Amino acid sequence: MPHRLPLFPLGSVLFPGLSMPMRVFEDRYRHLMSDLLALPADEPRRFGVVGIELGHEVGASSTQQLSDVGCVAEVRTVRRHEDGRYDLLVEGTERFRVDAFVDPDSDHPYLRASATALPEEPGPDAERHAERVGRLFARYCQRLTGIGMPAEPPADFPSEPVALSYAVAAAVIVDQFDKQRLLEAEHAAARLRLAAELLRRENRVLTALPLLPGGPFLRREINLN
Repeated sequence: MPHRLPLFPLGSVLFPGLSMPMRVFEDRYRHLMSDLLALPADEPRRFGVVGIELGHEVGASSTQQLSDVGCVAEVRTVRRHEDGRYDLLVEGTERFRVDAFVDPDSDHPYLRASATALPEEPGPDAERHAERVGRLFARYCQRLTGIGMPAEPPADFPSEPVALSYAVAAAVIVDQFDKQRLLEAEHAAARLRLAAELLRRENRVLTALPLLPGGPFLRREINLN
C-alpha cells in the first residue's frame, strides 16, 4: 500500500474482489487520474475509496465526514473524454484503515491518507457461516424474483468464506450504513454473521411485499465524484 494513499470519497462502498464503474469530472480527481496515469506502466494505479458518512460526493471535502475503513481500488480500464472527464472501471483489492488524513496541497489537490492494510482472515466457524449465508442468499434471490425483480447469482458465485462474504455484502440491497458495517467486520465469519442477519431481515420484508414491476437485479450504478 502506498505510504500516502490518494482518497476518493464516495456515497457507495467498494468491497475487495468486486468491481465498480466510476465517472470522474471534478478538477481535483482529474488531477488524481493524471497523477495515476503518469506512473510507470508496470506500477499499479491505485487509490482508496472511503465512504461519506456526512456530506456529498461533489463539493468541498471540508464538509464531508468520512469513514475510517475503506477499500483500495485498482484501475482496470480508463477512458479519457475530450472534455477531460474519465470513465473508469476499478476493482477492490484490500481493505485499509485510515491512520491520519493528509490535507490537499498545491501538488495534490485531493485528499490523501496514511493508512494500514487490514488482514483478511476466515475467523471461527467460517465454513459453517458460509453454508448458512449461501442458503439465505439463494432464498433472497428467489424472493426478489417472486416480486418481479429477476435475480439469479452468476454461475461463478464464490463459496469460499472470505470471497463469499464480500460477494454477498456487495450484492444485498441495503443502505450504505449496513454496507459499511459489512466492510468493517473483523473477519469473514463476523461478516457472514452480519450478512445472515441482514438477509433474514430482507427476506421477511420481501415476503410481505406485493408484486413489483420487473427491474434489474443488483444494477451497477456509475459513481460520480
